[in-house]
Amino acid sequence: MANTEPILEARGVHAWYGSSHILHGVDLQIGRGETVGLLGRNGMGKSTLIRTLLGHVAQRDGRIAFFGQDCSRAKPHEVARLGVAYVPEGRGIFPNLSVRENLVMAARPGRDGRRDWPYERVLDTFPRLKERLANLGAQLSGGEQQMLSIGRALMTHPELVILDEATEGLAPLIVAEIWRVIGDIRGSGIATLIVDRDYRKVLARCDRALVLQKGQAVLAGSADEVAGSPALAGFLGV
Repeated sequence: MANTEPILEARGVHAWYGSSHILHGVDLQIGRGETVGLLGRNGMGKSTLIRTLLGHVAQRDGRIAFFGQDCSRAKPHEVARLGVAYVPEGRGIFPNLSVRENLVMAARPGRDGRRDWPYERVLDTFPRLKERLANLGAQLSGGEQQMLSIGRALMTHPELVILDEATEGLAPLIVAEIWRVIGDIRGSGIATLIVDRDYRKVLARCDRALVLQKGQAVLAGSADEVAGSPALAGFLGV
């Protein structure tokens, strides 16, 4: 059972892009070692919530705390230094750096000096990357780029990994590989926040889930409670 001590506690989170009010008072909590799924149709505010929590959205309100530290106005690099790793939609790797350089440039000890995911463990987890260490990021397939993005996040020895559409647009074999790695991350005790269109896989692998509709939390609870809700299909458009 996941430790309930919160890594993230967000209360009453609002966010705007210009005059567009996107998030409307969202609450979210993630405990140590806990996996939380963030669900909802496209355009309902999932990525905006992630970006707001990480400090990427300037127009925001509400309280956001990581490890008990108020981060309501924190900048992205300040949140990252606390032990939060982000695997963004679109991967965000450096195309002109080699695979090895992409990984090594991110390496640093985690909170309390943790080094649970050293370079060797990352390469063992992603054998494809080990075969392509000298290749530039731009020379990798989409699946390999996603593996590199996740591997780079793990090199920071995080307490929390946020995965935004990690399997989007990938071939089925690669998707299966990514889900295997997500399972390994969860098994190693790292908390995860997962956004993915395959809600069945998300709910099968998370402890709790939150469903957004038009920037509001409309359904929340344990994975079993959310999966069994008669309202879920309507919220997800399935």
